[in-house]
This record gives sequence, structure tokens and C-alpha cells, in this order.
Amino acid sequence: MDETELGEENEMTTVREPTTPYEALGGADTFRRIVDRFYDLMDSEPRFAELRAMHAADLAPMREALASFLGGWAGGPRDWFEANPGRCMFSVHGEFPIDATTAGQWADAMKQAISEADMPSADLAAQLSQRLTAMARAMGAN
Repeated sequence: MDETELGEENEMTTVREPTTPYEALGGADTFRRIVDRFYDLMDSEPRFAELRAMHAADLAPMREALASFLGGWAGGPRDWFEANPGRCMFSVHGEFPIDATTAGQWADAMKQAISEADMPSADLAAQLSQRLTAMARAMGAN
């Protein structure tokens, strides 16, 4: 075997470990599944009615924005952050009357969406759910 073949063989057998939670959780496809399920729940479940009422009729822009935000927040492409310099979830939601009830509805819908997303790492999925729940509840505490 010459060096070229050996190099190609080594390259083919090298497995790179995920370097970010975004990669470890499955990347863009996983975050899209989470967000789509989250908004589907919010749109269809009566227990999320108050939360749903805070949103526009067309959820498509929100689906795009949240998937982009969450992916970048977890270490993926930073598109949302580049398009919204200096913004964070608290500043984006500052004009909304978020209280403990709507924050709890958001957290519950997101927790369910994450649990149904069939992610490769249950531990990371649990951490994602815990951190997003804490963020949502903090918004409702103001």
C-alpha cells in the first residue's frame, strides 16, 4: 500500500467526536424538530392557550428565529446572533407581558418538545431542557 492509500484509509476511519452541544444533540435537524414540535404543541394544546395568544397568527417566522437562536446558543451557526447584534432573549421579549403562567407554559411545551425529539444524548437533552426552563421562568419572574 502506498502512502496515498494509507492516508485515505486513515482519513476514512477517523471518527471526530462532537465538539459542541449543537453537534452532540444532532445539529440543525434536531433543533428544527424541537422547535417545530414546540410550536405545534403551542398551537394545538389548550393548556398553552395563553402563550399562544401572545404570538402572531403565522408562526413560521418564529419557527425560523427560535431554531436559529437555539442552534447558535448551543454552539452551532451564529446566524441569529449576527442578524441581531446586541440582542438576547430577554431584550427580544421585553415588550411582552410574560408572567409566571406564560413562562411556565413555554417551559412545559419546550420540555415536552425536547423529550419527544429523540436525541442521541439523553444527558445533554436533559441539560438543554433544564437551562431553557430556567431561562423561561426567569423571564416570568420580572
